[in-house]
This record gives sequence, structure tokens and C-alpha cells, in this order.
Amino acid sequence: MEKHVIAVIGCGRIAQNAHFKALSQIPGVTVKYACDIILEKARAMQEQYPALVLQSIADYRVALADDAVEAVLVLTPNDTHYGITMDALRAGKHVLCEKPIAVNHALACEMAEEAERQERMLCIGVCNRYHASVERLADMCAKGELGEIYHSVCSFRSFRGIPGLGGPFTTKARSGGGVLIDWGIHFLDLILFVLGGAKLQSVSATTYSKMAQDMTQYRYRSMWAEDTADVKNGTNDVEDYVSGFVRTDKATISLNGAWAQNVRPSEMYIDFLGSKRGARLNYGAQLRISDGETLETMETEHELPDIYLREDADFLRAIRAGELPRNHISHVLESMRLVDALYRSAELGKEITL
Repeated sequence: MEKHVIAVIGCGRIAQNAHFKALSQIPGVTVKYACDIILEKARAMQEQYPALVLQSIADYRVALADDAVEAVLVLTPNDTHYGITMDALRAGKHVLCEKPIAVNHALACEMAEEAERQERMLCIGVCNRYHASVERLADMCAKGELGEIYHSVCSFRSFRGIPGLGGPFTTKARSGGGVLIDWGIHFLDLILFVLGGAKLQSVSATTYSKMAQDMTQYRYRSMWAEDTADVKNGTNDVEDYVSGFVRTDKATISLNGAWAQNVRPSEMYIDFLGSKRGARLNYGAQLRISDGETLETMETEHELPDIYLREDADFLRAIRAGELPRNHISHVLESMRLVDALYRSAELGKEITL
């Protein structure tokens, strides 16, 4: 059994709800350091996973200075991904960094260059690439079972669901943007992954922030990450709605996304329109295929595995094997470039050629 000594930097929601559970199920893994600037969060993980976590610390540089640590997971807010990852790479550590790579494409490229310079693995938390439905769809497309895929539609829309209003999620300097960089990057990354190496040609987008112009008057039934909200004194300078159109050399893409809208129901899906068949990927669920010849529609039936477990295990496997896994930064940079271009188009109010 292979042994892996790692550190987890950032013990917030994604660490608590996904990665620590996943790491505890991978044989041979030891988290020598659980790190968070709020030390109580790190200690909570050590208490919850005493067989997995050896120490809890507040300063991640302690872990980076330890030669026994071969890899780190960077699970911190968006604006800290760049600095922590660059420090980790320069300290000789392999890195799995949560999405988005950074708050913009330029910083993401610097991270990729540093990983190559240091000859270290840098992977990104695009966990949905490890979903069984996504794997099935990508395989079907590669084999031509849908025929020519000429267009893809994605919708990631919620009824009044702005996360942590006034906090880091809605502060552009911290997050890099709103619903597009938070939710949209997952959907667009999956489309590019399934299309298999599509080259971007042009993009056009519009963004709006209409639902919480006066944060104190924003009404909702539930708010994800509400403990980070600051509606009285905080900032909301990001978009809550985005619409866009993308041309690639393989297919066109249209997108509509909303953290918050005055329309129900919420929708989370990606459609792939093929000349033989069409496919709807309901986010995080089974795959629905409609056949143009038989006019029949079938839904796949397969296990829905823990995508974080598969992602973390593949990262550690790839370190030893020296292979580039499907979430290696070199495979993810294009989706970050696309998000950047959509924001630029919305800001300029015109289509952008890439």
C-alpha cells in the first residue's frame, strides 16, 4: 500500500463537506497538517478524523517547510489560490487547488508555468469530470454515437439563491466574479471536456446584478454560506445573472446562469444537440439520451460515485505515476480563459474574437 503524507490548507465548507471525508477513505493517506487561519476549524477536523489528521495549525508555511509533506490541497477562498499555490509549488509540493484556478486567467497561467518550472503536479478541483454520467457522455461523444454535436446549451439558474450576500462570494476582489465564476465554470468546463479539445473562436455575454441592489431589502428563503454574509456593511459588486454565446471550432454554446431570479423552478442541466441523438446531463444526476431514429428516450442507470473521492484518489495516483490526470491544470486553463473572455465581453458590451 502506497503512503501519502499531505497537508490540507483551508478547513471550510468544501473541506468539511467533501475532501476530509474522501481522504479518510483512501488507504495510506495521512494528513500531517490540517491548516486554517481560524485554528478552531482545523482542530475540528482533527477531532472529527483523529486517525487521519495528525496536527492542526494556523500558518500553512509550517506545512510547506516540512519535507515529509509531498502534496497539499488548497481549499481556501478564490483570491488566495494563487499565492498559496505558488508558495506550495516553490516549496516542492504537488498541489490540488479547488476551482476556480484563480480570480483570472492571467494568474492561472502563471500557476501553470510555475508548476512546469518546478516539475510538480498541479491539479484543479473540477470534480464533475469524475462523475459517471460525464464519463459516459464523453465516451459516447468520442465514439460519435451522438453524431455531429453542433450545439450545447447550459442552464444554471436558481430562485433567489445568492450565497453569502455581502461577504466574499459577492465581493469581486475576493471571488473574481459572481455566478459565472462560481457555478458557470463547472458547466462550461464540462462542455469543453465532453467536446474534447474544442478551440474557442468568439464569445458574447451580458451580466446583470439586479436582485440585491439594496442588500438589506433582499428577500430569500434560504441562503447558502449565510454565515459569511454581511448585508449591512458588506459588498455586492458581482453579477447574479449571466447570458452568453460561444463559438468554437466544434460546436456553439449558449448559457444562462442565475444565482437569483424571479422565476421558478431552478434549473441545472447541460444539453448536447447531436445530429443522431441528443443528451441532457442533469447536473449531478443520471444522463438522458433521446434517439432521433427510434424517437425513444432512455435514462442511464449507474452508480453515482463520490466524485471528491475519485478526484482526490486520482490526484495522489497521478503524482506517483507521473501522468497528467483529467483535472491537470493544462486541461482546465481553457475553461478559465473562456470565463475571462465572457466577463470581458460583458464589460465591453460587444462580441470578442479569440
